[in-house]
Amino acid sequence: MLDRINALLSEISSYSITSSEELEAYRLRFLSRKGLIPELFDDFRNVPPSEKKEVGQKLNQLKQTALDRYTSLKLQLLRTEDSTQVGDLTRPAYPWFLGSRHPISIIRNEIIDIFSRLGFTVSEGPEIEDDDHVFTMLNFAPEHPARDMQDTFYISRISDEYSSPGDILLRTHTSSVQVRVMEHHKPPIRAIFPGRVFRNEAISARAHCIFHQVEGLYIDENVSFADLKQALLFFAREMYGKNTMIRLRPSYFPFTEPSGEMDVSCTICGGRGCNVCKYTGWLEVLGCGMVHPAVLESCNIDSVKYTGFAFGMGIERPAMLKYQVNDLRLYFENDIRFLEQFRTAF
Repeated sequence: MLDRINALLSEISSYSITSSEELEAYRLRFLSRKGLIPELFDDFRNVPPSEKKEVGQKLNQLKQTALDRYTSLKLQLLRTEDSTQVGDLTRPAYPWFLGSRHPISIIRNEIIDIFSRLGFTVSEGPEIEDDDHVFTMLNFAPEHPARDMQDTFYISRISDEYSSPGDILLRTHTSSVQVRVMEHHKPPIRAIFPGRVFRNEAISARAHCIFHQVEGLYIDENVSFADLKQALLFFAREMYGKNTMIRLRPSYFPFTEPSGEMDVSCTICGGRGCNVCKYTGWLEVLGCGMVHPAVLESCNIDSVKYTGFAFGMGIERPAMLKYQVNDLRLYFENDIRFLEQFRTAF
């Protein structure tokens, strides 16, 4: 048996290959279940006891040599294949498609950039809030319908009849961050508040239960509604083009007085009317108004000395106008065919 082992050692050491087929032939000849080396191990039981130690050592050496040689031949074959498959030398080093930001992120950053040119800074706050910051300090009456379960996602409730300051909920607007800023900073205050908000609404082409907002707040001495209008006109024309028209309509919000809603001319249909603008030619993009004195007082700001304006907008709707998207649900479906359109948008 020693002669057979030595012969196989010699054969293995000089074995060479040029293809994957020959490598497989090597494996089958020496290492497979019916190969020569397993056959020798089967014959080992017939070796006389006096020779078992020497023959066993030789057999183990043979098996290890065969395995090492197989690994060496495999690496040699891989190097040979790599050297013969150079490919196109003019191809870029990293031929990967670049991704992009989500359209919501793109518009969010554009809005922040526009208002930063007017001196607004960015502040953010928690998405899980208490009733005090979301409703009470913003002058919402205890029985206001916005507190109802049909509009608000409550995490825990203390009062059954009306919400209490201890109730925990998902914020319905980023106005809660305005309250936190007014609590901890003295005027002048000029900040915007981007973030995600939650409302219990039916999902459609125009609405969703999760959406994004950017709100703004400016508090100082002698701030007027004219300052608000001029800031919003600057935003609209920077965002949608210099020919964009705006209109302000009277409205009501508990935390502003007087209050208004701003519409911009619909860029999707050019003012002719479509399903997004409800065939009016106008699209509501934000609510605004002068900060209610009760809100200032609840945050320990002198409402006689200081006045201010606030505004808030959803990010999805400006993105619809900007990119002429007619269904808000597309932003949440992560359809690669939709997102690839924004590949070069950074």
